[in-house]
Amino acid sequence: MSKWTDIRDSIEEAVTDTKIDEQVKQQVTQKLYDVVLPSLRKLGDGFTDSVKAQSATETGWCKIRDAIVLPGIIQGGLWLLEVTLKKVIKETTGVDVQTA
Repeated sequence: MSKWTDIRDSIEEAVTDTKIDEQVKQQVTQKLYDVVLPSLRKLGDGFTDSVKAQSATETGWCKIRDAIVLPGIIQGGLWLLEVTLKKVIKETTGVDVQTA
């Protein structure tokens, strides 16, 4: 089996055997905010920087796609994810999340 299959199977096994209570959900939400979101932000920033730079050599709809559409969707999606996670964390734990 591939490593990905082994990892997937171990995650499925762990989730199946774990009692998912409020504390687990809060921890997962916090990890998404603390660990996953910064990684996604870094990937998104790198991608949008690249396509914006490439838009200088594009024309027509490809220029609009690279300069506006893709960066807007990616950055907007990341912003929405951040706002949503902050709201969920505040409502479930009573703690305001500070932006780093």
